[in-house]
Amino acid sequence: MSSDRSENGEPAWSITHVGAGPSPLIVHVPHAGTWIPDGARRDLLLDDVGLDVELARMTDWFTDRLSFDGLARAEAPAAVFANRASRLLIDPERFIGPDEPMEAVGMGAVYLSTSAGRRLRVEDPGRDERLVTRWFHPYAAALTALVDQTLSARGRAVIVDLHSFPSSPLPYELDHGAHRPGICIGTDPFHAPTHLVEAVTEAFAGSGWDIATDTPFAGTYVPLSHLGRTPEVTSVMVEVRRDLYQVEPGGNPHDGYDLVVAHLARLFRSLTQAGGQSL
Repeated sequence: MSSDRSENGEPAWSITHVGAGPSPLIVHVPHAGTWIPDGARRDLLLDDVGLDVELARMTDWFTDRLSFDGLARAEAPAAVFANRASRLLIDPERFIGPDEPMEAVGMGAVYLSTSAGRRLRVEDPGRDERLVTRWFHPYAAALTALVDQTLSARGRAVIVDLHSFPSSPLPYELDHGAHRPGICIGTDPFHAPTHLVEAVTEAFAGSGWDIATDTPFAGTYVPLSHLGRTPEVTSVMVEVRRDLYQVEPGGNPHDGYDLVVAHLARLFRSLTQAGGQSL
């Protein structure tokens, strides 16, 4: 059995190519999934009710749907790399080891604590290593391969790292006083050039939502093999505040969902226009 597949042989992520024609755009959706394999579920120190509460708080709800709906409205070609597993299995956007700041609150690549600071798993370095080997590294390798293929075909890759965040800070967050705009743009000094950040700002202009950079969350995903090395790989994180499109926590989309889709469509269209500077 492949290390990146569940007990039923299902992949832990999906790669979906949408639209017609080649494209440098990759939409990365790491935190929309809720699936946890049975073996990993048994390690969680939460009953089913407690797990539902934690998933409601920590899942970036509907960001996978938002990406597909935005691309469809834009009629824009792209590859969507979507994690179907919950971040409570492993968080694919963390660093491994002491360089990860969220290790300080028990929320590194393998979470030991809940969003409220309660114990999620007992400490077991061997189990954590097995989870990282089985799920984290294959995920990173698959996404890296997609970026490499896009670079080879197009000469560049543009990653939109799509997330959402709650309107009020959760206890685990490192800065409870951070500004929580409607749209948070996460940047990287090497991989998020000014014109890419401006493309996001312009796409959401006119929404009436506050737009800010690197607050309450900062940074954006870049495969480690390209991090700080490959300028042709550009990346920007787009975080949408959840109350703009859904009933919190973990509820259904409301009327604002369509407006988020419309502005994402503007962004995706701008990033896939032939010869566009944002590419």
